[in-house]
Amino acid sequence: MIAEPYTIVIPSRFGSSRFPGKPLHPLNGLPMILHTVARARESQAVEIVVATDDQRIASVCREADVDVQMTDAAHPSGTDRIAEVARVRGWAGERLIIGLQGDEPATPADHLDLLASNLARLPEADMATLCMPITQLADFNSKHRVKVVFDYQGMALYFSRASIPARRDQISAQNCTADLLPEAFLHIGLYAYRCAYLLDYHALQVCALEQEEQLEQLRVLYHGGRIHVGKVDASEARGVDHPDDVPVLEALLSRLDHPTRG
Repeated sequence: MIAEPYTIVIPSRFGSSRFPGKPLHPLNGLPMILHTVARARESQAVEIVVATDDQRIASVCREADVDVQMTDAAHPSGTDRIAEVARVRGWAGERLIIGLQGDEPATPADHLDLLASNLARLPEADMATLCMPITQLADFNSKHRVKVVFDYQGMALYFSRASIPARRDQISAQNCTADLLPEAFLHIGLYAYRCAYLLDYHALQVCALEQEEQLEQLRVLYHGGRIHVGKVDASEARGVDHPDDVPVLEALLSRLDHPTRG
């Protein structure tokens, strides 16, 4: 059970350089954003809000009886969009908020509940996120897969697109099995926030590390914020970045929507 009630905010914008209009793109006949809402509704969240800058997304959500907050189109990140919702609605500083990106329609509900539970039990953490073990050398080496290292309390030390922790001796791709990889973890891009910290986030200056890696969570670490990293054994959660991702997501969503199949 969740120790404290929590809210899910789903930031969703229409514009995308690689996939314009993707929140409304149909996946198995249903707009992507409504699949994401369905995952949120499967969780124990007590409130779900879609934060968007587009009336087309807002209309589709309202027709499905989803709470919508219109937000500024100029926000550079989903975190900034979520923070606007918190400010406009006057949420108390102790509220727990999970940001679920609108283009992540296959996120398991138990991941959302775990995030909220972890943050609720750790008052020293400003945020919480998740990771899973790396079992493939290709994932360990890929700059498109974000890695994370953390301390003995599960608090993040660093996030990187590089292969961390780096082994001094190079790992050969030939005959490399999971047991030969260093203990390494892939970051799962979900975040839980304490509302008070979220409201202060916009005032933090962008740092060089964030700019180099293009990872906004490094801004939090640079300015002394603490991010707890919870572990899951595996996760099929993935975003939709390009139209080529659609068939993979449709197959995954078919299993989520009809778990007795296959």
